[in-house]
Amino acid sequence: MKFKASQIAMMLQGTLEGADVEVSLLSKIEEGKTGSLTFLSNPKYTPFIYQTQASVAIVAHEFEAEQALPSTLSLIRVADAYGAFAQLLEAYNQFMLPQPGISGHAVIASSAKIGVNVHIGDFVSIGEGVVIEDNVIIQSNVNVGNRVNIGESSVLYPGVRIYHDCVIGKKCTLHANAVIGSDGFGFAPDANGVFKKVPQIGNVVLEDNVDVGANTCIDRATMGSTIVRQGVKLDNLIQIAHNVEIGENTVMAAQCGVAGSTKIGKQCMIGGQVGFAGHITIADETKIAAQSGVSGNIKNSGTTLMGTPAIPAMEYNKSYVYFRRLPAMNQLLDQLRQLVKP
Repeated sequence: MKFKASQIAMMLQGTLEGADVEVSLLSKIEEGKTGSLTFLSNPKYTPFIYQTQASVAIVAHEFEAEQALPSTLSLIRVADAYGAFAQLLEAYNQFMLPQPGISGHAVIASSAKIGVNVHIGDFVSIGEGVVIEDNVIIQSNVNVGNRVNIGESSVLYPGVRIYHDCVIGKKCTLHANAVIGSDGFGFAPDANGVFKKVPQIGNVVLEDNVDVGANTCIDRATMGSTIVRQGVKLDNLIQIAHNVEIGENTVMAAQCGVAGSTKIGKQCMIGGQVGFAGHITIADETKIAAQSGVSGNIKNSGTTLMGTPAIPAMEYNKSYVYFRRLPAMNQLLDQLRQLVKP
């Protein structure tokens, strides 16, 4: 689909400078070509704007060219170039989503309630008592268990599995093969040391505007609920165990693991491959560097942690100065031993 530069400028509340050309593609500025729209927000990419072949570039109001721009390039000036381009990406993504309609290959229980403008793809299975609100998109091969609620305008990508009794809020996005509500890892040894399964009878609750990455698993509670608060963003390949609670607007990068009954505060930023022990509490606005291991409570809001076991980042950096020199220090110690040997 083609759009004129003037239409895009109007959508972004920007100002057009140059010809009112048509574009049909989005591109990075260094890979721009005729008929594409790009943007410039990071100063280190400024040199590319003088040689790009893109037809339209989104720039900030304050951008001033230090040399001649390509004669084929039109500019759209906006307050925030990156934010404006992100807005276009969101519009493009919405355009690419499937249209409302229910596939004849879907299996839907008679007691399920389906809202308006819902898309249900091929080979979707929807159980008894399910409630699917308006504008939900459920792509192919998704399984929705009995009595699940899915809030308005949520999107489930292919292969998602939602177990019985779980609740998905409004405007949630669940990427391919995410599993919501699998059993918590609950086992207890009997008198003979044989592990017996503890039934997991709770559920998972995702509040509004939660994103769950591909192949991420969120376990149901033993009793009660595993809760992911509104605005949380979980990357791919994350494990959230039973009875965990993650506070609103917390973000967590790939391959993290959170053990059972841990409570993570709001607006935390957690790097990749961070591991959390069970039954601990993490204060609001905590920042944790990648590959850290958190084994105890974090009580002070705004703490930044690194290492395993995780300690305050400043302490870690000071310690690193010493332990990176341990081989040299050991060599020196051996030399001193030789000098004092009787």
